[in-house]
Amino acid sequence: MKKRNFRLNFTEADQNARLRDLEIEKEQLKEEYHGVDQEEVNQAMKTLSKATGGKEIYIGTKRSPKSKVKFAQFIQDNWNYALENDYFTDEQMLFLLRVQRFMQFKSNCLVDDIHSRSAVPLTQKAIAQRLKTSAPKVSRIVNELVEKGIIVKAQGHKVEGNNARTYALFINPNIIYSGERDNIETTLKALFANSKPLFKNFPVTLF
Repeated sequence: MKKRNFRLNFTEADQNARLRDLEIEKEQLKEEYHGVDQEEVNQAMKTLSKATGGKEIYIGTKRSPKSKVKFAQFIQDNWNYALENDYFTDEQMLFLLRVQRFMQFKSNCLVDDIHSRSAVPLTQKAIAQRLKTSAPKVSRIVNELVEKGIIVKAQGHKVEGNNARTYALFINPNIIYSGERDNIETTLKALFANSKPLFKNFPVTLF
């Protein structure tokens, strides 16, 4: 008898727990749809599907104008570590702060126009002009940051009538990133794969 009562009580407790879970789930869905019950949402979906001839539909929201805003994220813990351990000189830090506005969304490449789909990578000479400083100074700082794993030079095309090649410059996303931190492009990860040993003591690694 005791065993039967135990099983009965256990079953009842399990059912009650399930009912509580369903209520919580229902409340969460209601909150997600701003107070509209899930049954009402389902009915609205059926009505819309019928109105479109049975085509599959989905619920979406209009993108906010703020979603078009360009931004760069500074990985604060890594910046803190770098500054506390003198990883950057003041000159290098100032350079990074000044060029972050040229970082293309997702690629982290320094480009001439972050709002253009056909943006062109900035040469070191072009960066010097935009920063109103000398090309040799920019070249020196860039080379210092390359050694520290902060910048990668990707070989570009040859300049017409010149044997010299241009280089696209990319900023390490573990320091500054213009994009979704959970969706860093494979190409960008590959560019900085060799820099991993330099960042082994940094508190945050995005990849």
